[in-house]
Order: sequence, then C-alpha cells, then structure tokens
Amino acid sequence: MLKLMDGLVVMQLSTGPTKTQPPLFKVLKKRNLKNNIVDLHHLYVGGACGYDNTIHSGFGVNTAAVSSTLFRGGEACGACYQVMCNYNTDPKWCLRGRSATVSATNFCPPNNNGGWCNFPHNHFDMSMPAFLRIARQGNEGIVPVIYRRVSCKRRGGVRFTLKGQSSFNMVMISNVGGSGDVKAAWIRGSRMRRGTWLAMHRNWGANWQSSVDLRNQRLSFKLTLVDGRALVFSNVVPSTWGFGQTFSSRNQA
Repeated sequence: MLKLMDGLVVMQLSTGPTKTQPPLFKVLKKRNLKNNIVDLHHLYVGGACGYDNTIHSGFGVNTAAVSSTLFRGGEACGACYQVMCNYNTDPKWCLRGRSATVSATNFCPPNNNGGWCNFPHNHFDMSMPAFLRIARQGNEGIVPVIYRRVSCKRRGGVRFTLKGQSSFNMVMISNVGGSGDVKAAWIRGSRMRRGTWLAMHRNWGANWQSSVDLRNQRLSFKLTLVDGRALVFSNVVPSTWGFGQTFSSRNQA
C-alpha cells in the first residue's frame, strides 16, 4: 500500500493524473493540514455542523474542521476523509505510511493567520488524537498531506435529534454511514397521506428544518446522500416523541 501511495505522489507532482487511472489520493502541494492545540471544546462540540456533542453523535475523537472549499456550506458535515502526512515532502515530521480517517464536524473559517483555511485551499484542522496518528509529536502545526474521500463506518444506526417547537421542526441528522454527508432530506408524519413526503431545508450544518406541526405523529425520514444513495427510515420516531430527544434507526446507510 505504501508503494502505491508513493507512486501516486510522484505521478501527481510530476505528470499529473491520467484520464484512465486517476490517483486514489489527492496530493496537496502546499502545507495544508493544520492542527491547533486542542481543548475539550474543539473535541466535543460540533461547531458549524451543529453536532451538540461529537462523541454522543457517533463521531468519536477523530474529527476535523475543514476549509470552505471542502465544507460547501455545511454539505460536508459527516463526510469522511482518509488523511496521510506526505512523507516524501516532509520526512522529518511525517510518520511514514500512517493515515487517519477523520469526520468533518466543523468549519475552519478564512483568516489572516497564515490563510490556511482561505479559499481555495483544501485544509483540515484536525483534533489532536487524529493529528498524532500521522505526524510526530512536537510539531503540532502545519504538515503537508495527501487525502481521499472514504466511506464512513459508523456504529449503530442513523440518529435523528428533534429540536424546535410546535410548527418549527428542526432535526439534526448524525452518525450516517456510507458517504456520510446528506444532500437532501424529507420528513413524513403518520397522519400525512400515504406516499407523501415533506421536503426539509438545511437550516445550518447538519440541521434540517420543516414548518409543519408533526407532534403526536410517528415520523419517517428519507435521505439522499451526496454520493446519490437514497435511504428511507420508516417510523423511526414514535408518536410519543418530544423536542430534545434523539432516536436511532435500526439500519445504517
């Protein structure tokens, strides 16, 4: 595997990807992986994706805030990336052949402190546990990386956290497997006409909203992931639900 990655690095830097066999990893020529000294807030609070607690939401500690190019207005929330420190570029600080799979759970805003998160950079502000899987301790700063999108492996089912009040329903969707990032969402109450789905709109991050009073109804959800997969979760929420509660599906993406 290491030989393959090294070959891809050389190919990208010298001749670029071919049309018949694109590289598995994107090679980033600039130093575009950043790690802050991480505190509990960075590790456990979902920030711009709205995950109240990334541990409880199923993401663990291997998380990252991503730049605007990757974040795409919140569409990337929940997406998974395999990140590897580019040993060929920085053998002093990179751990050779080591990678970390991180979930995008926050947004790294543009700034004047090096501009690493500014458009059009592809940048990962990684949690400390994830960073130390690919780089040596003592250089908690900037290292060059190669990365690729990977399928998310989640434990348990997809989680739906109900927020809002009366006719304003907001649902935080988390712990989604597969591509991990939700492109579109629909909701259906048990009193609605059979086969009818109400389109939800992204409020912010992983929070989706609708403007119909669905209290005292069983709730079903239909999701379309960014990779095009369509998922249906029928009656995943009982009619006795209340705002602030979280319910998990039996099946995963």
